[in-house]
Amino acid sequence: MSSALVPSALDHTQAFPVLTAAQIARVRPCGKVRNVEPGEILFEPGDVRVPFFVLLSGAVEIVQPDVNGEREITTHAAGAFTGEMTMISGRGALVRGRVTAPGEFLELNSDEFRSLVARDAELNEIFMRAFILRRLLLINSGRGNVILMGSRHSAKTLRLREFLSRNGHPHTYVDLDTDKGFQVLLDRFSVKVEEIPVVICNGRTVLRSPSTQELADCLGFNTSILPSQIRDVVVVGAGPSGLAAAVYAASEGLDVLVIETEAPGGQAGSSSKIENYLGFPTGVSGQELAARATTQAQKFGAKMMISRSVARLNCGRRPYELVLDDGQTIPAHAVVIASGARYNKPDIANLKQFEGQGVYYGATYIESQLCENEDVIVVGGGNSAGQAAVFLAQTARRVYMLVRSDTLADTMSRYLIHRIEENPAIEMHYCTEIVALDGGTQLERVTWRDKSTGETSTHEIRHVFVMTGASPRTDWLKGCLALDNKGFIVTGRDLDTAVGAPAWPLPRAPQMLETSLPGVFAVGDVRSGSVKRVASSVGEGAIAIHLVHRVLAEL
Repeated sequence: MSSALVPSALDHTQAFPVLTAAQIARVRPCGKVRNVEPGEILFEPGDVRVPFFVLLSGAVEIVQPDVNGEREITTHAAGAFTGEMTMISGRGALVRGRVTAPGEFLELNSDEFRSLVARDAELNEIFMRAFILRRLLLINSGRGNVILMGSRHSAKTLRLREFLSRNGHPHTYVDLDTDKGFQVLLDRFSVKVEEIPVVICNGRTVLRSPSTQELADCLGFNTSILPSQIRDVVVVGAGPSGLAAAVYAASEGLDVLVIETEAPGGQAGSSSKIENYLGFPTGVSGQELAARATTQAQKFGAKMMISRSVARLNCGRRPYELVLDDGQTIPAHAVVIASGARYNKPDIANLKQFEGQGVYYGATYIESQLCENEDVIVVGGGNSAGQAAVFLAQTARRVYMLVRSDTLADTMSRYLIHRIEENPAIEMHYCTEIVALDGGTQLERVTWRDKSTGETSTHEIRHVFVMTGASPRTDWLKGCLALDNKGFIVTGRDLDTAVGAPAWPLPRAPQMLETSLPGVFAVGDVRSGSVKRVASSVGEGAIAIHLVHRVLAEL
């Protein structure tokens, strides 16, 4: 392992620990001994259900295939073990494992490995820490099984970069605006502008301007999931509430599947720093919180289906069926809807033209790089907008914060208001809204209006972050569940007064988070009357699983 990959000796020891004889003795009964010879390939990038190996003797090198051949990552010797986060997630392997010295390896299949870590707390901690650190080393060094070649001015490139980053998938990004050698290469192979970005996955498949779903399929994100299997509970959405539901359901022995359209975290996943969440006094990024929760859920056995959307709910009979955007149906005895809400878009005629090319709906590290030392606009007066403004002020020249109301006190936490007021790089504009966007392929100018005076002004600004209000993701539920007048899902006692709610069909009353359909629950931002806080969403996700147990007992 090169020094560039390992920042410290301590990290190396924890990422690549050597098991003691006593620890190996506890692993031995769970697997079988396999004799290996030099040159034998144990696994390749893209392989799923890869076995877990503990080396009793011999050696194996871990390499990363790329366009130039291979890059060495590390070599395991006696006492070491193979694997990283894909052992937990069930996704395709990122690396190649090749035997370099003859010996004996202990081999455990994925079920045997899960059984081992479920009952041995010490080994659970050793393996989990090593897998997480190994994944971080791959991410920090850009050593994944994906090469993404694109332009910072391309909305599709930005979307794919965000998709890979938020899913914690290591990859190499080549900026065609600065790396002219790669651009010449693509030109010689007649790659058109509209076919950029170009992605090479697993060192062999070339994708031209792929969707996130096509990229997820190429990387085998969902290969290990059997859609026809009847689940105890299916969770729709992997925001804080959905991830909490997954953790508690899986840890309590339920067969749970989470379906997520983009990446774990929801709106919170794009938050640069959450400082009012219990247990994180110095704050935690939404992406880090989502990554930890995802790892925790998968450790307990939860399955994650990524880059798939639920098109509709077949609610006429049980088990219920969730119909995906590709026509597949997933049956479930119970459903937890945590599909969240999306930011409302300003009523500007050409807004869509600049989405991803100057207009953004999240402020992550990737977007902050695009607008370094430039002026930016943040639209919105809630906590997400405040967190974005404070975060972007670290790299932008100036942040103009546009708020439609005349105060922040009713919509934003006091600690954020204080940060904004004290930051000289943030300029507040109350009672102000954007009325026009101008530019070519990229946003170039923004015009805003002061509603109190009627005065308009135009500014040479190329980056606008929109975080205004929220509309629920419930279009796929119409005709099945009672919704309020804004489209949020009505639950529990509120069903008694809901206009047009279908008659409750059971002798018992609906439970606290239960919808108008027995066994279907709503949690987090999608639920009518919910408290829009991460902690509240997590609590609702946990409570929902307690209620799911009651429903399953009725079957």
